[in-house]
Amino acid sequence: MAEGEQPASIDAAENRWIWGRWSRLGLWAALLTLMLDQAHKWWMIAGVGMKEGERFNALPFLDIVYVKNTGISYSMFDSSAVEWQLSLAAFAVLVSAALWMWLSRSGTGALMALSLGLIIGGAIGNGIDRILLGGVADFFLLYGFGFSWYVFNIADIAIVAGVIGLLYDSIWPSRNADTKAT
Repeated sequence: MAEGEQPASIDAAENRWIWGRWSRLGLWAALLTLMLDQAHKWWMIAGVGMKEGERFNALPFLDIVYVKNTGISYSMFDSSAVEWQLSLAAFAVLVSAALWMWLSRSGTGALMALSLGLIIGGAIGNGIDRILLGGVADFFLLYGFGFSWYVFNIADIAIVAGVIGLLYDSIWPSRNADTKAT
């Protein structure tokens, strides 16, 4: 080994901050989620021509309604200020970067990679809305039996599915036994 060179194993460990064994699957999940989410939102806004507040019935338990959420979950901390929207978009990018590093360094399997990819893609999709629309474009309203759920979008579905996948992956007993402490 020449002076100043590091063993290949050290170089590989340093590169795992960016790319790991399961990164490809996570990246595909994030990109597909992002593309599906953004395509749906822009189709509804530009293709269908929905205006904010417009609503139509799709199924006996589902309405399509265009709502711009300028807050966080359930419209908490609602503010249409540009600085607030940019702050939330920046937060989405920071969280996505942290999740990506977690996947690259510690990814333990396909379920974890898929779950983190869904969360990253959903977070970036909602962040893009905040920058381009001044809030997150939500469209789906489920209701039934006197109960009405909040309005959500494909990115929200992906984030929830990703969290469920991570929870399942963390408690399932056969999960990558070689990574668990003995």
